[in-house]
Amino acid sequence: MTKEHLFEKYRNKTISDFKLYDMKNILYTRDNLYVLHSLNSQSVDLIYLDPPFNSKRMYSAPIGSKAAGSSFKDMWTWQDVNEAYLETLIDRYPALVRFIQSIQDIHSKAMMAYITYMTQRLIEMHRVLKDTGSLYLHVDPTASHYLKIVLDRIFGRKNFKNEVVWKRTYAHSDPKQFGRNRDTIFFYTKTNQYTFNRVYVGYSEKYKDKNFRNKDNRGIYQGVTLTGAGTNLNDKEWRGWNPKNSGRHWSVPKKIVNKLVGKQKAERMSIYERLDLLYDNDYIVFSKNGTPRFKSYLEDLSGTLAQEIWIDINPISSQSKERTGYPTQKPLALLQRIIKASSNAGDVVFDPFCGCATTCVAAQQLDRKWIGIDIEIKASEILIDRLSDDAGLFKNFVHLKENAPLPKRTDIKVEPISTSVKEKLFEQQEGLCGGCKEEFNIYNFEIDHIIPKSKGGGDYYENYQLLCGNCNRIKGDRPMEYLRIKIKARESLLSQKFSFGG
Repeated sequence: MTKEHLFEKYRNKTISDFKLYDMKNILYTRDNLYVLHSLNSQSVDLIYLDPPFNSKRMYSAPIGSKAAGSSFKDMWTWQDVNEAYLETLIDRYPALVRFIQSIQDIHSKAMMAYITYMTQRLIEMHRVLKDTGSLYLHVDPTASHYLKIVLDRIFGRKNFKNEVVWKRTYAHSDPKQFGRNRDTIFFYTKTNQYTFNRVYVGYSEKYKDKNFRNKDNRGIYQGVTLTGAGTNLNDKEWRGWNPKNSGRHWSVPKKIVNKLVGKQKAERMSIYERLDLLYDNDYIVFSKNGTPRFKSYLEDLSGTLAQEIWIDINPISSQSKERTGYPTQKPLALLQRIIKASSNAGDVVFDPFCGCATTCVAAQQLDRKWIGIDIEIKASEILIDRLSDDAGLFKNFVHLKENAPLPKRTDIKVEPISTSVKEKLFEQQEGLCGGCKEEFNIYNFEIDHIIPKSKGGGDYYENYQLLCGNCNRIKGDRPMEYLRIKIKARESLLSQKFSFGG
């Protein structure tokens, strides 16, 4: 089946064709906030996001590339974010709102809009992330310092793990400043009980040439010490050498011993039995002064543990097979490292700004399930193309376009609109309209969805409010921010009218 046929096959699937909480590998083409509202709490294991950086540029993919025909917006104004959204945050995050409001004076109104936009989504990402999950936010210096404060507040500063620095380009010759050639990736967890697998980085050729100078019929190796710092009074001499004489103690590597006799038997062996085993299998060599050293073979080593400065993952070159033409595309190796470190096979990886689908492809290759969201329709075509070429094996996935119904949350109790619900809301709101805050009789109220069902909201009590008839008509099938702006505009107009004696 050709890629064109694959695209035709999967682009027209609708939500009714699938049970979304029984399977994953889903690509949404719409605003990610609406999808986030519709996802279950604690439903994903790992979130990676590479959002626009507020660089005030409009990117376009070059003609002839896989992404040709798409433009990628990277600029922010209050047309992107409703100013009234700050009022929505104020009950839960008042200190954070004060910080966001200050950004207009510190930087600009556009930056305040961008941080507001991101805050709204990061709150929902925290909700959908499992307690064992992690979030990696990929940013550049344009807004990284502002977003770090937002993440500290939402995820908790104690759950900050690393500020990974990735060298994203080769040397720059920037005028009157040091070359800017790196990005930042903030690594946060939801709790202290998170998934983390050690990741190793291969040795450089320079390191191998310097340290692995010896060779036998088994391969290239370096001699490493069989002792550790500090004296153990129980240590004895072995083959004419006692580590106590040098203020050290025996320390025998377990990995090769386990490989030779099995872990259970190795655990029952004494230090000296392990040393004899290694000697008999030609894993020990003696230096000129008689010191025993372990033959550490290059092929047995994984490399060095990855640190938080990543210089070994190169940017995508113009000749790279994985290049799509997407201007801010990240290399597969970068996502593979993150996914290996903070998830296991079968886990759900989520990218709310999936762009050219690098996260989805890397997750597919590593046997993870995935959810991707991008507002550009071109993303679905690129995904099919890349899953065919890069993953080497096409797997079924669901593509839900903007007009497709959103999934319904299954982790909350569905509570149909009823008289008892209305009475409970009336008591909770103390008889005041959720919009204009005017007092009315219960019969003058109508039950409204705070988050419209078309935007991911559902029929559950926490999503209900009472509005007077007028406010409900103004709001319609729109978020509360729209109603607040209209109310504020009306109050301002009335204030002006009365100030002129109108």
